[in-house]
Amino acid sequence: YKAVELAEQILGSLAGRRAALLGLAFKPNTDDVREAVSLKIIDRLLAAGCSVVVYDPAAVENVRRIYGERVDYAKSAVECIDKAHFCIVATEWDEFRRLEPNDFIKRMKHPIVIDGRRVFDPKLFSKALVYSGIGLGPVS
Repeated sequence: YKAVELAEQILGSLAGRRAALLGLAFKPNTDDVREAVSLKIIDRLLAAGCSVVVYDPAAVENVRRIYGERVDYAKSAVECIDKAHFCIVATEWDEFRRLEPNDFIKRMKHPIVIDGRRVFDPKLFSKALVYSGIGLGPVS
């Protein structure tokens, strides 16, 4: 999955890294995780040796039933990114759009955002931190 590949390109090995995953549902405003790309991302991150913390406004309990204690569950987006080495955005919830570059800079070990849903303004975010928007190509 492209988001995990981008994280590996930026950081090298992901073993021992803390990954924040924002968004679990297959689309916003639902708790449905069937066929959700987030599950495939979690599997890849765990296989790479990451510790994974996840947050979604609606779908956390459905993911907890699948992964149990193999991942950590945050109560908010800002709690999810706290002390993470990188963040992947997998669902375009409106709540995530309110996050600013400084939220990531202040809380993360490495402010690296891989925006799989193009939630954030690429020009604003790429000026402030390491930002990659899937499907955007290089941001200038």
